[in-house]
Amino acid sequence: QLQASGGGSVQVGGSLRLSCAASGFTFDDYIIGWFRQAPGKEREGVICLNNIDDSRHYADSVKGRFTISGDSAKNTVYLQMISLKPADTAVYYCAAQDGAGTVITEGQGTLVTVSS
Repeated sequence: QLQASGGGSVQVGGSLRLSCAASGFTFDDYIIGWFRQAPGKEREGVICLNNIDDSRHYADSVKGRFTISGDSAKNTVYLQMISLKPADTAVYYCAAQDGAGTVITEGQGTLVTVSS
């Protein structure tokens, strides 16, 4: 299972750190991705940490502002978000995928609201 947390309300330019805690499996063996869904919009991929080939991938809209990291000791992946914009307002989800792209499990969402 994955447990996402850390959402909240911030003003434009603010920062938040989301956490995605894994249980029942070791995140080091999988691709952990963050997705978001804004009201009335489709879900989009934001960022992912590929522990299989040790790579990171970012959506263009978050490059330079969002970073992803993992703490093996805590079996947790973090999404650090800075310079937040109203367009970042969404429910954020984390999911684990295997090397074939199959979603193994997905956490519940955590709401991020950025106000001007």
